[in-house]
Amino acid sequence: MIWTIASFVLFTLLVGVIVWLVTRRDKLSGSDEYFLGGRQLTAWVIAGSLILTNLSTEHLIGLNGDAFTHTVAVMAWETTAALAMVLTALYFLPRYLKRGLTTIPQFLAERYDTTTATIATLLFLFSYVIAILPVVLLFGASGLEALFNVSGNLGISDGAARWLIIWIVGTIGSLYAIFGGLRAVALSDTINGIGFLMLGLLIPALGLMAIGEGNVIEGASRLYQQETPKFDITGDEPGSFLPFSVLFTGMVVNQIFFWCANQSIMQRALGAKNLKEGQKGVLIAAGFKILGPLIIVLPGIIAFYMFKNELSPDQSMLAYPTLVKAVLPAPLEGIFAAVMVGAVLSTFNSVLNSSATLFSKNVYETVIRKNPSQKELVLSGRICSIALALGAMTIAPMIDTTGSVYNYLQTINATFFGPMLAVILAGYMTKWASPLAAKTGLIVGPFLFYLLVFAFGPETQSILKSAFNLQHDVHFLHFLAFVFVMTAIIVAVVSRFSPVTKVYEAVYSNDVDMTPWRFAKPASAIIVIVTIAVYALLAQ
Repeated sequence: MIWTIASFVLFTLLVGVIVWLVTRRDKLSGSDEYFLGGRQLTAWVIAGSLILTNLSTEHLIGLNGDAFTHTVAVMAWETTAALAMVLTALYFLPRYLKRGLTTIPQFLAERYDTTTATIATLLFLFSYVIAILPVVLLFGASGLEALFNVSGNLGISDGAARWLIIWIVGTIGSLYAIFGGLRAVALSDTINGIGFLMLGLLIPALGLMAIGEGNVIEGASRLYQQETPKFDITGDEPGSFLPFSVLFTGMVVNQIFFWCANQSIMQRALGAKNLKEGQKGVLIAAGFKILGPLIIVLPGIIAFYMFKNELSPDQSMLAYPTLVKAVLPAPLEGIFAAVMVGAVLSTFNSVLNSSATLFSKNVYETVIRKNPSQKELVLSGRICSIALALGAMTIAPMIDTTGSVYNYLQTINATFFGPMLAVILAGYMTKWASPLAAKTGLIVGPFLFYLLVFAFGPETQSILKSAFNLQHDVHFLHFLAFVFVMTAIIVAVVSRFSPVTKVYEAVYSNDVDMTPWRFAKPASAIIVIVTIAVYALLAQ
């Protein structure tokens, strides 16, 4: 235990010291320096930050737990993301950088009006504080408790241990975001990302070695032969947890919004020193997303093979921690704990930094105080980060952990993703979408999804089953696609009766060198081909 604690503390301190040494001379008085790293982020820093902003303990524990209970079909959350990232690199990022945007709602303010941008900002912040931030903290606390028995070692209850870990990790993550700015966040993400990928790949390798009695290839062969149904990527068993059909409906909407228009993700690319570095960083990250299932899905299948007689489906959140404890050498436990905490910190502080950016640029500067100084903008962002961090740390211990918490996260996100993407795309792809239509879509769309999925979920399912003679519930991702389409129709109808009064003309800045990466299209083609090949190989 002493070595575990020592290695944990040393690795965590090492990350902090490196980040401090690199960023200690950074001037954070200006909004670009604080929110966008001075627009000096390079490809590998962007890629590392993108991966660690997205991948965290909700993936390590949540998706591996879902794979333990279901099949590798859950890897769709990762593999299809690579396709959306290609769209980001080739279509969305050039348009964002050309406009010199700091936030996505900034475009909505230019295209529609400031009220539309304010509504979108509040939707972003609300989804962050009730979904992403608390779920990341909860999974981190659950993982550390399962791995290291914090409650037993401290002589406190499981609930108290979870509460303690949530507040300690949340406080550390807040310090990075509040005082370090985007560059410090991105650097810590990249360093933690190296450890995350190395140890993340080590766990399934050790698991396969355990199955194959020292031989990884033999272990993989035995695992596939014994658990062949688990490797069906189509997920088309009756009542599927993630049916193949959703890949062509709600999954498309989810991935395009998350990877092309979500502030917490796009902010890393918006801080690129030029378009070349931005495209390269996004596509490097897309390549890693294809490898992601080796870390966040395969261990769940290995755990099922090894512990299916010990863990019930209701204990799926213990699948990954149990595997780690069984195969990881004791000297590496502390480093693994530090990497796990680093993954939590990376997502937590990245989302906080994005939240600060959204609030400062789209609420404080436009609604609360016109023409604020740069210092006032940074201060307002820090205050917003503190408020959201406290809210997330308060909510996290109260989340119900029965069932799939990862599905809970995605369902909450879906409430906002469809309507926001419909309004953003209408702004980019049409000249007739009006400000009133955009505001109506942003308000009615989430309300419609809430009614269909949450308020009257059972009644909605009953009506659909009866009308279409269905045996199982309609997946929430299908509702996401439906609400996306309905929001687009609402925007079109309202625009017909309340048309635009002034045709929007894009304003371009000269903040960023717009020379594209010459290998962007070939790299994108390779990513698309490999992604399709993965599905072709694993389809049963």
